[in-house]
Amino acid sequence: MKINPLVSVIITTKNSQDFIEDCLLSIENQTYKNIEIIVVDNNSIDNTKKIAKKHTAKVFNKGPERSAQKNFGAKMSRGEYLLFLDSDMSLSKNVIKECINKFEGQKSIKSNLLALYIPEVVIGNSFWCHVRNFERSFYNATVIDAVRFIRKKGFLTVGGFDQSIWGGEDWDLDKRLKQQGRFEIITAPLYHNEQDFSIYSYLRKKAYYIKSFDRYINKWGRNDLDIKKQLGFYYRYFGVFIEHGKWKKLLTHPHLVLATLFLKVTVGFTYLLTKFRLLK
Repeated sequence: MKINPLVSVIITTKNSQDFIEDCLLSIENQTYKNIEIIVVDNNSIDNTKKIAKKHTAKVFNKGPERSAQKNFGAKMSRGEYLLFLDSDMSLSKNVIKECINKFEGQKSIKSNLLALYIPEVVIGNSFWCHVRNFERSFYNATVIDAVRFIRKKGFLTVGGFDQSIWGGEDWDLDKRLKQQGRFEIITAPLYHNEQDFSIYSYLRKKAYYIKSFDRYINKWGRNDLDIKKQLGFYYRYFGVFIEHGKWKKLLTHPHLVLATLFLKVTVGFTYLLTKFRLLK
């Protein structure tokens, strides 16, 4: 068992001045302390870099997409473990400690544990933030989710993120990592700040990343079982909400169920419009 291995937290940013400090403070406030913070910005025109430099000397600029940013962050890291975060995310105080305990416990040392899911809680006061949190709660540790805490050796073995993919790049990494080792999930959550959520911005963002899905699909094939779940109708609209007894939660929040269905239908239409190049 190693004592306090170094963890490299890699944050990708672009015009993130409204969120980045909360993210950085949550890392500094972790109960686990042997951490290095690496911020990889993508040509921000606001105060993102200035704020980041108050918390770490490792602030870099890299593009054109987040896959390249993440790989660059891993290249600049010194840690034995990598934790990838978006700039609008923050950690509850025991996340990294629990991740290290999972990896460095006596049982895990002899296992092929390679990466960890971290439960995600969407925060914000609006009704749609509550809807998004309800929806997101069904995805933890499913194929719709993606691991965030990864043994660096395994990450390098599979070649990191595929930089030709900018939508579904985390799913692609998951699939390659699963060929090398095992995944688990911790209990301490991270918080995803969607306080500024608007349906219009949400759909525009979805449309942008949908444009890269064909690269991901073509890489693994349309008959791949994970892809059928991640992008297919049945699992995304029904299966993920009812499996493993999760259907019971649907009965207690009927208004959130209807609102979630509305969101998913609008995303579905956005996918079709983008797919047939009717939405630019």
